[in-house]
Formats: sequence, structure tokens, C-alpha cells
Amino acid sequence: MTALLPWAISFALIAFAFAMICAAIRLLRGPAAEDRVLALDTLYVNSMMTVLTLGIQYGARLYFDIALLIALFGFVGSAAMAKFLLRGEVIEP
Repeated sequence: MTALLPWAISFALIAFAFAMICAAIRLLRGPAAEDRVLALDTLYVNSMMTVLTLGIQYGARLYFDIALLIALFGFVGSAAMAKFLLRGEVIEP
């Protein structure tokens, strides 16, 4: 590792934490349901990037598998919420 990488990882983790705080505020105070869904999308993307950054920092492959699971569940959750907002139901009879 070079001398710059630990500083870059620390900066990235601080930036992701700040973005997650902003998204959490929008999730709690969003005026519409669409704003809250977008804030939830932002939260899962930022959490995935945080886990990936920690995986780079610690050099463990398990973090990359966890980030992949976060991405998959986040996408499915976003698709379900979008369908619910458009049609009012997730599973059609």
C-alpha cells in the first residue's frame, strides 16, 4: 500500500458517512413518498460503497460478497417500492 491510500480511504469513509446522514434526513423528512424511496436508494448505494471501501482497507474478500448482497437486495427493494407506488400492490393476483 502506498502512503496515499489510507488517507483516501479515510476521506471516502467520511464522505460516505456524510452522504448517508443527508439521505437519512431526507428519508425522515421527505415531503413525498418518491423522495423517501430515492433516499432509501441512496442509503443502500452508500452503504454498499462503504462496505467496499472497508474491504479494500482490510483486504478481506468477504466484504465484497456482502456488498454484492446489499446491491441485490437494494435493487429488488427499489423495484418493489416503485411498483407499489405506481400500482398500489407489489404482487398482482
